[in-house]
Amino acid sequence: MNHKVNCLVCGTELEYEDKYTRLRCYYCGEEYESSVKCINGHFVCDKCHSLPANEVISYSCINSKSKNPIELAVSLMKNPKVAMHGPEHHFLVPAVLLSAYYNLKNDSVLKEERIKIAQQRASNVLGGFCGFHGACGAAIGTGIFVSLITGANPLSKHEWKLSNLMTAKSLLSLANVGGPRCCKRVTFLTIIEASYFLQEHFGITLSITNSIKCEFSSLNKECLTNDCPFHSDSNK
Repeated sequence: MNHKVNCLVCGTELEYEDKYTRLRCYYCGEEYESSVKCINGHFVCDKCHSLPANEVISYSCINSKSKNPIELAVSLMKNPKVAMHGPEHHFLVPAVLLSAYYNLKNDSVLKEERIKIAQQRASNVLGGFCGFHGACGAAIGTGIFVSLITGANPLSKHEWKLSNLMTAKSLLSLANVGGPRCCKRVTFLTIIEASYFLQEHFGITLSITNSIKCEFSSLNKECLTNDCPFHSDSNK
């Protein structure tokens, strides 16, 4: 999953061709002229190859056309720049939700503006928040998302309620599954919870993958295995 050589996506060898062809980047979806791809057809643009994790997330979500936040999250979590665990997930959650939400509304201007604000806000949610502060950063990320789409601020009434209610529902969903921390599990759970919330309070339906099977369990030594609803062997 975390390939340091050859193809960043699958680890297989790269092919160098004589002719340049139009290739779509696996992560950001942008098209480029290139003569390099892996033998399985994967292509990663130079920008996604060199950016740090949060910049990869921001760039990919701003440019993505997907209305499926789970699909977008999985694509980003496969990027070697995104660690198995880490505070980049605190930004990844609101970023993919904002991207899918504004793609559904066909508003690229607000999408870019609010993804950048989400990145600023998420930077204040430090690593280890889940265990040290009793509030998982991915759950806070869903509150950031609702705060941004409603224009909430500390003096708001209904908007303040909704953004805090979103975080509370996400935290309850995570607590019911239990620990230890897994940034992939909490990402899935909070995105699902946010999609339910959007449907209930805004009448908006995001495209959500029906059956989620985690592809990252081999990288997590604390994996809950069958006690995780997304483990490949789980019947939940």
